[in-house]
Amino acid sequence: MGVKLPIADNPLCSKADLERAFRQLTKPLLPYYSAGGARLELPGSGAGQSPDISQMEGFSRIIWGLAPLAAGSGHVDEDLLQLVLRGITNGTNPGHKEYWGIPADYDQRLVEMASLGLALAIAPHRMWEPLSAEAKQHFYDWLNQINSLKVHDCNWLFFHVLVNVGFYKLGLPYAKEQLEANLDRLEQFYLEDGWYEDGTNGHSDYYVPLAFHYCGLIYAALMKEEDPKRSARFEERAALFAGQFANWFTEDGRAVPYGRSLTYRFAQGAVWGAYAFAGVQPFELGVIKGLYMRHLRWWLRQPIFSPDGLLTVGYRYPNLIMAENYNAPGSVYWAFKAFLPLALPDDHPFWLAEELPLPELTDVSVQHAPHVVICRDNNRDHVAAFNAGHRSTNDHTHSSAKYEKFVYSASFGFSVPRAEWGLSQGAYDSMLALSEGDNLYRVRRNNEATNLDGDVLTSIWKPWRDVTVTTHLIAGLPWHVRIHRIETARALDAAEGGFALPLDASLSVSETTGSVCGLTGFGGSGITSLIGYERAEWISVQANTNLMHERTAIPTLQTKLQPGLHLLIIAVYGEPGAQEPVNPDGWRQRVQVYLEGNRVRAVSPLGKEIIVAV
Repeated sequence: MGVKLPIADNPLCSKADLERAFRQLTKPLLPYYSAGGARLELPGSGAGQSPDISQMEGFSRIIWGLAPLAAGSGHVDEDLLQLVLRGITNGTNPGHKEYWGIPADYDQRLVEMASLGLALAIAPHRMWEPLSAEAKQHFYDWLNQINSLKVHDCNWLFFHVLVNVGFYKLGLPYAKEQLEANLDRLEQFYLEDGWYEDGTNGHSDYYVPLAFHYCGLIYAALMKEEDPKRSARFEERAALFAGQFANWFTEDGRAVPYGRSLTYRFAQGAVWGAYAFAGVQPFELGVIKGLYMRHLRWWLRQPIFSPDGLLTVGYRYPNLIMAENYNAPGSVYWAFKAFLPLALPDDHPFWLAEELPLPELTDVSVQHAPHVVICRDNNRDHVAAFNAGHRSTNDHTHSSAKYEKFVYSASFGFSVPRAEWGLSQGAYDSMLALSEGDNLYRVRRNNEATNLDGDVLTSIWKPWRDVTVTTHLIAGLPWHVRIHRIETARALDAAEGGFALPLDASLSVSETTGSVCGLTGFGGSGITSLIGYERAEWISVQANTNLMHERTAIPTLQTKLQPGLHLLIIAVYGEPGAQEPVNPDGWRQRVQVYLEGNRVRAVSPLGKEIIVAV
């Protein structure tokens, strides 16, 4: 497990505090720079890219914070700055042994060029002008390779944009036509309400704020005079997005863990700093500052560090099980995107504003573009995203767990499989898992159809060609209801989990034939069968499967299904901070369920009606 370091005592209330946080996070990195300064040789596990590319990645990701700091004040660690300038000089020099090499199409190094483009655009006096004429030419030539190479047709297009904006700002030759083409292509990923999809049929996750809006706001700030129409469009969409995205955050600064690349941690909230950088105010400036600062404070008090102060791969604690194939030890420093406001002068209104609480938010926020309904329990500071699911999928690690669970909670987190055998290894919280009796389970991965109607989410999915599941979620906190209509041509074992409850010595469990509930010092979690399940069990799942908590157990219902038509209806409870044993019938206060002959009728808290024929 990671340890808390002195940075946890940084109050993070002012620009000076943020500058100090950057120094506190970068000081432990200094011994790990290579002799020539061009690589960050961090210890730890490997990644899909080669070690030399991973080390270049680590080098470049520090610049997401260093460039704004160099742009906004004189309070730069000169040792770090000189080390980075030496690294740029050597890394871009074809004759040096630490040369970063010649990238190929779709190369990870193309991603890492973006921070260098940002440095050229906003901090040329500290990160370009001090270089020799020869070093400048090498630097330009190496970055300019991106203009003859292909990038993935998704948020990667913005990396090309940032490099060429950097060239433009320095008066260097740049790929104007390709820049325009990429900006036009990014336009085609726009959906509605400020949301983009990450490529054609891609997901709408944290890459929308940390890539699309973050880079779009930087472009708008830097190119407003040259490209006023597009800049205004980026600003308008970002402002629209903020009204939905604020719902993803709790009052204390946590965000809902959902999707891939969660090891970038406080990059989740980097877009709030980008609003300040670009001068875009979807809310009062104090509200934006509060969202930004509380998020950083929450993260920097979590055990996410190694003993010597390095950020680790993981989410709320070091955890390689949840990582993507592309997560190298230095990848995590994309979190430094959150330091963009350091580019603002000391007397900027953002730094002078008083932090304000969250804007007024509704208990239920229906967000059609990302296919989610966000529910909020202000009494417990609990936020959860109920998920209708997606029509497409991808091959990233744990894609089903990261995109297709029924609900994602900012307090309970979510779990990924440790291995493929059984319920303990699979850790199927907030999922319906189906098996052919061989203890190997299938879950929802993509959907034939999805729909949102108020607080009711519907999806149709096929774990096998001859098995069709229609799922209705009635969203709500602390209770929600799930209804599954299963038409199967094969015999199946069914298991369905509630919220994963973190374990401690105070755990108390109550079980009946149709329900199981648990209570610890953290809170309560439970699950009740209304129709269809035969037994309830408290499953202690394998360690380190949950992103938020190292040791958890999942209340789980199980039954056997013969070929034919089946109906499974359950009520699920999750309440952080609960101190009293769970009433397994508490769901009745929120949802009405009626069995009427051969059909079931359910009415949601918002009055939406579901009728399912059996």
